[in-house]
Amino acid sequence: MCQESQFYIYDFVSQKSLASFKMASKMKNWIRPKILQNAARCLSTTYGSLPTSVKIVEVGPRDGLQNIKDVVPTETKVKLVDLLSEAGLSSIEVTSFVSPKWVPQMGDHTDVMKGITRHKNTTYAALTPNIQGYNGAVSAKADEIAVFVAASESFSKKNINCDIAESLRRSSEVMEAAKRDKIPVRGYVSCVVGCPYEGKIHPIKVAEVSKQLYDMGCCEISLGDTIGVATPIAMSEMLEEVAKCVPLNKLAVHCHDTYGQAISNIYAALQMGVSVVDSSVAGLGGCPYAKGASGNVATEDVLYLLNGLGIETGVSLEKVMKAGTYICQELGRNTSSKVAQAKSKL
Repeated sequence: MCQESQFYIYDFVSQKSLASFKMASKMKNWIRPKILQNAARCLSTTYGSLPTSVKIVEVGPRDGLQNIKDVVPTETKVKLVDLLSEAGLSSIEVTSFVSPKWVPQMGDHTDVMKGITRHKNTTYAALTPNIQGYNGAVSAKADEIAVFVAASESFSKKNINCDIAESLRRSSEVMEAAKRDKIPVRGYVSCVVGCPYEGKIHPIKVAEVSKQLYDMGCCEISLGDTIGVATPIAMSEMLEEVAKCVPLNKLAVHCHDTYGQAISNIYAALQMGVSVVDSSVAGLGGCPYAKGASGNVATEDVLYLLNGLGIETGVSLEKVMKAGTYICQELGRNTSSKVAQAKSKL
């Protein structure tokens, strides 16, 4: 292969410049396949082998339902969580202890937490925006607490009425209480690639916020592509920067599928060494403060990917599909899972 095309391969794999890859794509057809084949081999060498096992964090009962306008009955939420538990999921985010004024759908948080059937090997988590929410979650016997901040100042102000610094202060307050009570805390970072108000978010900003959460004591940092604008290259660039200050084994990805890129982005994250993936049964979800954002990546679709790669999850795809069928029937909507759609036609 000519020296010039080798430069393009290196530049593409190291992700220093998209421009050179675009130039490479204009090369003669007989050169391009060789470049891409070589790039694929380099990617495998650069990022190492895929993880042997992946933890799926099911966020459907909270993140999936919070944006639905009609209030979902408490008993429906409880049954959904129970079905997901039966599927073998080891981590389920059940609800959010926020003010019903801001998120009416989560107003029954205590009743839901008290109504679910708990499985021994499953962690049942609750999202809390502040110390008041934390106290409510602890009273309802949440196994794990989640706090959240954004990598975008504008999104933070729209979402929780405060800037990033104040949201970190609130998270710190929750963290101190959780340390006292010996309850693990997971941290979410929103808008890690793009923001509906600010556009592209620089990876350094994401790394700064992630580091602060990690330094506080968060056991895991979930990086959310809230509006689903990421591509595999953007995802890899962001993860590369964050991994400089937070260990990869403490990171998770939380992908929305607005542009149909979620599965590709998850695969890129797996190549980077990430082994925790957030997903939502039937692709439920969205964001009330991110106009146009579609649902989370479907748990069924993530499982199909991981099963195909030979990666262990401990989760039954068939039983997750059963949970997806149930909640879609209750909501009167079609599933957003490509896998569930395909299997329903067989």
